[in-house]
Amino acid sequence: MHELSITQSVVAAVTQRMRDAPVRRIRLEIGRLSGIVPGSVRFCFELVAAGTTCEGAELEIDEPAGRAHCRTCGADFDTAEVLALCDCGSADVEVLGGTELRIREVEVGSCARPADAPAGPASG
Repeated sequence: MHELSITQSVVAAVTQRMRDAPVRRIRLEIGRLSGIVPGSVRFCFELVAAGTTCEGAELEIDEPAGRAHCRTCGADFDTAEVLALCDCGSADVEVLGGTELRIREVEVGSCARPADAPAGPASG
């Protein structure tokens, strides 16, 4: 189940970037052609987030559909298959979307400065 390691990577990336800020919500984009099962990510998230600043955070997952372009006839079309065939019969198809795995948004409980952000002006 590679969803466990993917979820661990997501939580690690968010906690590293947001430092000690309590995370309220994480919005992921997991394309329908990515080979990742969103339900498994949801299941793993609670386990992986326990004891981190992501514990108790809401997990939202957007699932963009597969989209492809036929190089033979020029048609763009939706697809549920990674190895898509165009209605014209061509297999010369480029997958345009649906393979994404992205952290789209993170909502935190306070305005904390990300770990790699430059330091603000010195006070006093």
